[in-house]
Amino acid sequence: MINIYLEDENKTKELGYKLGTLLKPGDVVCLIGDLGAGKTTMTQSLARALEVDDYITSPTFTIVNEYEGKMPLYHFDVYRIGDSEEMYDIGYDEYINGDGVCIIEWANLIEDILPDEYLYIELRYKDMSREMILNPVGAKYEKIVEELIK
Repeated sequence: MINIYLEDENKTKELGYKLGTLLKPGDVVCLIGDLGAGKTTMTQSLARALEVDDYITSPTFTIVNEYEGKMPLYHFDVYRIGDSEEMYDIGYDEYINGDGVCIIEWANLIEDILPDEYLYIELRYKDMSREMILNPVGAKYEKIVEELIK
């Protein structure tokens, strides 16, 4: 587990962009954190690195938004999911095993159906700024985190 102090929104954007440059098709990034802690900002910056031209918003009511860039980006917001089994109704298997990058906000609500490997990122308030906690699950994501913090 790696903790990174985010002194301002620009640091969140910088790390989000750098993370986006490190991701490959099939990668899964799980985001958790307080409302307003930077999950959508992180996703927007990551999407910019993937050359997504669309404006990224949190898909709170639609559960998933799809974006095209140099590879597909599947942006989930599972805050309103009552049960993780509901994810299969929206084609979760196809997304998670697809040829794009999956970003899952509020991933802690569906932990029982997450893949075996993923990057878990918690964003939370700390003092007057924010903190990012990176928890890679699997060797592939350990290498991504190593590159990210260089």
